Amino acid sequence: MKSEDILVKEAWNLLEASMVYYQDRPVGTVAARDLSVDALNYDQCFVRDFVSSALLFLIHGKSDIVRDFLIETLALQSNDKQMDCFNAGRGLMPASFKVENWDGKQSIAADFGEHAIGRVTPVDSCLWWLILLRAYVKATGDIALAHRWDFQQGIVLILKLCLADRFDMYPTMLVPDGAFMIDRRMGVAGHPLEIQALFYAALRSARELLKPGRQGDIYTQVLSYRLSTLNYHIREYYWLDLKRLNDIYRFQGEEFGASAVNKFNIYPDSIPHWLTEWMPEQGGYLAGNLGPAMMDFRFFSLGNLMAVISSLASPKESRSIMDLIEQRWQDLVGYMPMKICFPAVADLEWKILTGCDPKNVPWSYHNGGNWPVLLWTLAAVAQKTDRPELGWNALEIAARRLSEDEWPEYYDGRNGRLVGKASRKYQTWTIAGFLLAKEFMEHPEHLNLISFEEDSDVTSMLALAQEWS
Repeated sequence: MKSEDILVKEAWNLLEASMVYYQDRPVGTVAARDLSVDALNYDQCFVRDFVSSALLFLIHGKSDIVRDFLIETLALQSNDKQMDCFNAGRGLMPASFKVENWDGKQSIAADFGEHAIGRVTPVDSCLWWLILLRAYVKATGDIALAHRWDFQQGIVLILKLCLADRFDMYPTMLVPDGAFMIDRRMGVAGHPLEIQALFYAALRSARELLKPGRQGDIYTQVLSYRLSTLNYHIREYYWLDLKRLNDIYRFQGEEFGASAVNKFNIYPDSIPHWLTEWMPEQGGYLAGNLGPAMMDFRFFSLGNLMAVISSLASPKESRSIMDLIEQRWQDLVGYMPMKICFPAVADLEWKILTGCDPKNVPWSYHNGGNWPVLLWTLAAVAQKTDRPELGWNALEIAARRLSEDEWPEYYDGRNGRLVGKASRKYQTWTIAGFLLAKEFMEHPEHLNLISFEEDSDVTSMLALAQEWS
């Protein structure tokens, strides 16, 4: 294994080489620089991919690239994009953009999902954008940028898109399959945990960024109410531990009225066999999804980790999530932090949920693959929950192989021992994720860029709800 100094220097050189320039200014980073294969769309800058790089740049005082990224992506938000009847709603941020050169002039071309595989909608882009804007303001103190009229308009457009009246009555956000990091069909349509965690963090970011005044004050009130109901809903109905599992096992179905205990009509027989043995005595996690007569019992890493970072999960739940990760370390971390979801779906279930997707075969890619970019969120949560030893262990595991394997996008296999079959090398968010995790472990004060403390308004509402019950 390379020495620590050489490894860090190599990673920084690769990160700086990945920068995208527009009019001689860096405005982002490409997804990957694997010269051995066709670029496809990996030569574009993806909003979700850039977040780990952006946080790293902010920590090292390189805020200009983050500022310019925020400005340029905001300018893309209001573009009217329509192609072959694929139309982006106002407020949606692009999934990615590419700087194009034509006749000596440069322009930025955005992709709102109309070119993506499966034409999936990038719901998470606008949520990550708000979270990153808050991080930029916290790092630089440049609240004037967030208070500019165009930024305030952009924030409001995102809020209108996210908070629009709809048939759905839950406080969670309803999205189609493939709307976030898992951007291929994986049976995660509805109210997936990852979107709810990002939604919660984005709403909290917006509340901090809104300029005082009539419009800002009105939205602040709306946001506080939605944050409270969303927090209560996730903590009350998504939480799984052994006690909760026993409660579900003894649920009575077909309950009606306000006194119903089984509010979502979850049938005990839907509990998967693997979970009854896998759930530890101590520890728990937030379920992957919830809907009428449906609970997705899979463990989704980014949703759980972002729930801790944003304080969507309670302090007790956050500690329990880390207890579960520690006790199921081989399954969730294995030989490369960290598995995107557990377990993988296989056989007939794989055919139904993925549409026979050959890239999402069991224990590969989004179907139980290991993604090094998740290292930074694991390190952040380890520090926030006072479990730094887990973060250091994960960082040590990653350091052994990432450079040797040429910084791949993801790993395959039940324990993440194989470089992903279709994995791109020199994946930028793999590189940035490693460096950012190291920063969080060595300098935990930087967590304030991305982390949120417990919301006092939420705590008050939860106490009131408990009194009513």
